[in-house]
Amino acid sequence: MSWLLASPLVLPFLTAVFAFLLRHRSVGRWVSVVGNAALLAAAMFLMVEVLAAGIVSGQMGGWAAPFGITLVADYLSAVMVVITAITGLAVAVYALGDVTERAEYLGFHALYNILIGGVVGAFITGDLFNLYVWFEVMLISSFGLLILGGSKAQIDGGVKYVTLNLISTILFLSGIGLLYGMTGTLNLADLARTVPTVENQGLVTVVAMMFMVAFGVKAAVFPLFFWLPASYHTPFFSVSAVFAGLLTKVGVYALIRMFTLVFTLDVAFTHTILLWVAALTMITGVLGAAAQNDIRKILSFHIVSQIGYMIMGLALMTPFALAGAVFYLVHHIIVKANLFLIAGVAERAAGSTDLGRIGGLYKSAPLLAVLFLIPAFSLAGFPPLSGFWAKYVLVAAALDIQAWVIAGVALVVGLLTIFSMTKIWAEAFWKAHPDGIAPTLDRIDAGTRRRLILPIAALAGLTMIIGLYPEPFVGFAETAAAQLLNPQAYIAAVLGDAS
Repeated sequence: MSWLLASPLVLPFLTAVFAFLLRHRSVGRWVSVVGNAALLAAAMFLMVEVLAAGIVSGQMGGWAAPFGITLVADYLSAVMVVITAITGLAVAVYALGDVTERAEYLGFHALYNILIGGVVGAFITGDLFNLYVWFEVMLISSFGLLILGGSKAQIDGGVKYVTLNLISTILFLSGIGLLYGMTGTLNLADLARTVPTVENQGLVTVVAMMFMVAFGVKAAVFPLFFWLPASYHTPFFSVSAVFAGLLTKVGVYALIRMFTLVFTLDVAFTHTILLWVAALTMITGVLGAAAQNDIRKILSFHIVSQIGYMIMGLALMTPFALAGAVFYLVHHIIVKANLFLIAGVAERAAGSTDLGRIGGLYKSAPLLAVLFLIPAFSLAGFPPLSGFWAKYVLVAAALDIQAWVIAGVALVVGLLTIFSMTKIWAEAFWKAHPDGIAPTLDRIDAGTRRRLILPIAALAGLTMIIGLYPEPFVGFAETAAAQLLNPQAYIAAVLGDAS
């Protein structure tokens, strides 16, 4: 069982080693693709075991919990590992046609796979200190990817990105120290058992707020999000896509895990704050997107906006709302990564991502136009795509408990999202090019074009499958939510007889 849990973690780092050693050869770039395909296979094996057993846990090195390093996968962890592997494989294929040989020689594929490994580690770790370790692995590798081109804009965005994330790290470590001082443990299952016994619950709430801010920075919630739109538009489109799909979701995952498993005794206070944060994140993100005129900047602000929906599901803290948050996580990773990949192809065809300088893509690249409409409409919540069901579950959950205001905010933000996606369609695809130039994909050689389009088509197809056949995915999300709200099985799986 330990190897089943460890293999999705070990594979990306092995891939990174071989990709770096072979970076000066053409085979080096294919190592990344093969490694991510192997990761997807390992993630699927883990998912099968979780579906059979409910929760899978393992103690590394034979040290019993809570003293050793614990890896654990429940429904939420398992699906996040699978969706990470899917995104990792799609972006690895896309990178074959996107990333320059110079960047590959400087270690792009090694850094990329280290990032994927850090994301997987964060999803399956069973203790807080190792969650910090995986956050640092992600921070170091993502900073390297962000500044890989060495341009002024990339350095500027990288500095903003790393500065605020280091502040988050300091808060995170401070919270870990205080929590360990109060409980004598950092194992998540053990914390769930011992935190309720702490005499000074007021101090526990203070520590909970420290974690909320630390993870809030990682998730890019209001008012801690400004680093994201300042940096995500600067690197290679492959990097923007994997950042958009995965990095902020690790912060959301950490919030969900901590505020359903550990910090659950002052829900009236902590989750009310989360509800306000969710509403303001949705509003500021979508208004920021409406004010932009560059495709990547619009999409970057929409990452912020859509994070608000996931936090809304956590804040409402009902089974249906948490199911909506889990469903939204999966949907958004696929859709948002795909939109950034499409933006990269649009830039290749039209020469820019500035809406004022491009146009005519519908006539010259109709396939790309169709592939854009699928994730764009899904992000906006058009039926029957995956985004419609994600928003429907969350709004229905809010209405069930008469949370009229947050339901109204979610609906209005959805309408404003339609405005942004329509603006991209009208300016980049529908209107003629302002310089009278016909955009074309013919300037890209056939092999590169296939490597760019294939992962976009695959992710669009997955979006449609989730939208057209939502029942098994919603059922899965409901089971994941039930596990989160009733953590006794998680605790027993990790601690065994000690629970």
